[in-house]
Amino acid sequence: RDLDEWVMYYNEQRTHQGKMCSGRTPLVTLEDGKQIWKEKFID
Repeated sequence: RDLDEWVMYYNEQRTHQGKMCSGRTPLVTLEDGKQIWKEKFID
């Protein structure tokens, strides 16, 4: 249970400072990337 809580915090609440995340959470970065991918490859 502790691991599940930590993973949820890590992916959904904690911001990242890396080049790809730019202060966003990993979940937001993933969602933004999926939208960009759809625009480039599906539409």
